[in-house]
Amino acid sequence: MRPVRFRKTVVATGAVLSAGLLLSACGESGSSDKGASKGKVTVTTAKGDVEVPKEPARVVALDSTSFATLKAFGVKPVAVPKGLLPDEGFEDWKNDSAIKDAGIHHEPKLEAVNASEPDLIIGGYRFAEHHDKLAKITTTIDVAPSDEAEGGYVNSLKAQTETLGKIFGKEDEAKKIVDGLEKAKSAAAAATKGETVFLGVSSAGKIDNGASRIGRLAEPLNLKNVLSAEDEESTSVHDNSGLAPETLAKLDPDWMILLDRDAAVGTEDGSEPVAAKKIVNGMEAWEKTTFRRQDQVIYLASDFYLTEGAQAYTDAFTAVSTAFDAAG
Repeated sequence: MRPVRFRKTVVATGAVLSAGLLLSACGESGSSDKGASKGKVTVTTAKGDVEVPKEPARVVALDSTSFATLKAFGVKPVAVPKGLLPDEGFEDWKNDSAIKDAGIHHEPKLEAVNASEPDLIIGGYRFAEHHDKLAKITTTIDVAPSDEAEGGYVNSLKAQTETLGKIFGKEDEAKKIVDGLEKAKSAAAAATKGETVFLGVSSAGKIDNGASRIGRLAEPLNLKNVLSAEDEESTSVHDNSGLAPETLAKLDPDWMILLDRDAAVGTEDGSEPVAAKKIVNGMEAWEKTTFRRQDQVIYLASDFYLTEGAQAYTDAFTAVSTAFDAAG
């Protein structure tokens, strides 16, 4: 397991950038003629409608929710945040020295992004706060999914996929991804019939309320969440609600759906992470709960925390429908 540790300290990049990056900046509109794009196309983004290169030749991909879709489209980026790449499925991007490392969102390497001479930067999500700096390099778009988007997070995954398909001339491929997501979501909705569920996140050897982050998954389903995200300030998995195991035992949900953050990025101190399943099975307070007795715990893919895109949610919905159908 790669011990990636996301620190909360934002490293200042202005001094590094002022002499190099800003001198070569292309302006807020960010047009670039370095690649062999095929004209222009206007797309809807979080910042409004933006004109971008059609089928851009040199793409910086920073939004981790877009990675699987870009790979499905056959796009090879010129720079990515290699620390956010899942352990499996992106080895070619990670090990290709021609693809520059853009750092991670807490420590972005904007000078590396600039040096990659992109025609288009796909920003947003974890990199949303750096949008203005990125836009001075070249055209930058934020088409990341959002809980605040019309129809919610899952619906905005479809919009993101369709927008990327429009940019890269892969509308048919985008439709297949969207259709797969919709089919999996519908199957999961049909398989769930009002059961109670706890949406959890495993981190630092503890299980906490994860409703603020994976409540997105349950929204389209016929489930009753025993703990809402009402009192949580953000969608961060770093928040500690102080949930006691005994509290969850009293609520006694039928099911648990669990995101294992440490499986994706490692622990803060670099120690070997404790598997979520081991934590669940070792919790004495949960010995008599319905989800433990009936083995009704769904563990999301180990890289879910890093991906969270259309394909990740398709797989998650499929896991839900498969588990609930099997339970009868």
